[in-house]
Amino acid sequence: MKKRVAIAGATGFIGRWFIDKYHEKYDIIALSRGEVKDTQYPSVEWRKADLYSLSSTTKALSGADYALYLVHSMNPSTRMNQSSFENTDLLLADNFARSAEACGLIQIVFIGGILPKETNQYSKHLKSRYETERTLASRKIPLTTIRAGIVVGPGGSSFQVVEQLVKRLPVMACPQWCKSPSEPVDIKDILNFIERSLGNQEVYGQAIEVAGPEETSYMKMLKITSQKLHKKRMIFSIPFFTLGFSKLWVALFSVTSYTFVSPLIDSLRHDMRADETQAFHWRGKVKIEDSIETALYNDHPKIQRSYEEEEERNTVRSVQRLNNPHNKSAQVIADLYSKWLDRYFKFILTAKQEDDIVRFHLFNMVLLELTYMPNRSDENRRLFFITGGVLCKRSDMGWLEFRSVMNNQHIISAIHRFVPALPWLIYKYTQAIGHLFIMNQFNRYLKKP
Repeated sequence: MKKRVAIAGATGFIGRWFIDKYHEKYDIIALSRGEVKDTQYPSVEWRKADLYSLSSTTKALSGADYALYLVHSMNPSTRMNQSSFENTDLLLADNFARSAEACGLIQIVFIGGILPKETNQYSKHLKSRYETERTLASRKIPLTTIRAGIVVGPGGSSFQVVEQLVKRLPVMACPQWCKSPSEPVDIKDILNFIERSLGNQEVYGQAIEVAGPEETSYMKMLKITSQKLHKKRMIFSIPFFTLGFSKLWVALFSVTSYTFVSPLIDSLRHDMRADETQAFHWRGKVKIEDSIETALYNDHPKIQRSYEEEEERNTVRSVQRLNNPHNKSAQVIADLYSKWLDRYFKFILTAKQEDDIVRFHLFNMVLLELTYMPNRSDENRRLFFITGGVLCKRSDMGWLEFRSVMNNQHIISAIHRFVPALPWLIYKYTQAIGHLFIMNQFNRYLKKP
């Protein structure tokens, strides 16, 4: 009987290739934020999943044996997203780990990044990747992490930056980070590593550093790409490029978003070679020249997606990380938040609770009404539906939650799919700013002895 593999991030680069290669070997449950119109792989079951929602994620993972986690810095599905990519990734990973545990999965396989040997050198991007890894491993389901540098193949966004730079620039003065050693991995080898990990009890609870068969650098990749494209390019390095200028330069000339380029460069400035002293380290077989030629001249699997309805795109999401130095539970922090608001704003803004309903008043006006959901809450998570108030346009969509993450090291406070009653511009420059101010002040309060 075939094993069922659920893929979070199924429409991405690695997800599409995994489906293309293994749709006959496994029963694949492909998760997507939007509707998918797929006629190429009739055996694949597509499930619409909101990975920000614990209940939606749990429902989507139902019946799976293994899960492949390929999610990173998801594009916002809301009109306003008041969240850093680190906090977003932390919340999504915690949702997924909780859901996998609830569904009794056998194993999670996660594609992470190679970590620098010195922990104080971690960039924000690599810290987030490692944090995601630790969060996915924080539950009972065994995690196998495959740590890789650049993955090269048709449709890969990291290599597309290289390709666009070579096509657009006859002369490239490269920053010093372009010389950092790396061992890019071909997509074929990554797929083999994933398949080798699934159901392999030897690698349960392990992190595997993987690499291609040879060492190279970003500058060498630029030169090889120019040769494969039959373009004469002058490529050399100069020492005085700042990191910030490098990001702007690459984003501009590769026609790639700064938000994508920034974490990529943050990673590439490190030594991205696999650590062969690790208990598990695997090497691929495809040479970098062959990888680049295949990426340049071969197509990639395409999947048609639709997008969210207008009512979803016009919602707000805000994910804030709160420090928890006193190791308080999410239940305690949620209760403390209401009491703190009363004290901080004194008689102007008050929180009044009646049974499971909390109302926030501005003098005698109810600004927001929250309804506590005990059946979806526990000591480590407190969930409230946003059910009314003059600031709320819809009472059937949004929710607020407090949850403890990373063994109670942090508390996440998150608002999801909130529809404001205020006109958009007024909301953006008043209520939205006010919410961030309040959460920052509450975070400062939590840090106090």
